Amino acid sequence: MSATRVKSRIGELLDLVGLTAFCDKQLRTFSKGMLQRIGLAQALLNDPALVFLDEPTSGLDPVGRRLVRDIIRDLRARGTTVFLNSHLLSEVEITCDRVAFIKHGEVIRVSELKSLVNGATRVTIRAGGLTAPKIAGLSEWGGDVRADGDHITLTVADERALPAIARYLIAQNAEVYALEPQHLSLEDLFIQIVGTDGGL
Repeated sequence: MSATRVKSRIGELLDLVGLTAFCDKQLRTFSKGMLQRIGLAQALLNDPALVFLDEPTSGLDPVGRRLVRDIIRDLRARGTTVFLNSHLLSEVEITCDRVAFIKHGEVIRVSELKSLVNGATRVTIRAGGLTAPKIAGLSEWGGDVRADGDHITLTVADERALPAIARYLIAQNAEVYALEPQHLSLEDLFIQIVGTDGGL
């Protein structure tokens, strides 16, 4: 990049990350959040087609997190590929199109985020009069079937299974008090896919 282009680009990026007022300050005087923002500006200096960001919202306040998310959205809209590494799964869920789950350094699953999150549904059932074999029969429609007294949970791949589950429970003479679907968060899916011994 030419010196002229670098100088104009620095001004653009300081404005983008909200640090224009600090352009004459030394980096050693910056807070952790300010350093995160300046690091993002540095990564964008030459207008790259591919950007790798490692925990870009770490140490940022809510305003800073939103700013970074907005910048990432703008990059995506311009056709830039953003590779985001983060343990803040709520940030990943808000920001990303695709997700890769890593366990002990190995990618174990890659998926479109929308289909992954929208597809999996946790169903909570409150019903009386069900024996252990009848509860086990719910595995025909989903996995991870668990019972705790009259509360039963299972995970289904598609909400369209709910009417069949309700019919099954009634056919088993269960006293059904509630059947509540709830889409799984990315955090729930992470635990299901990676397990409780952690990823990365």
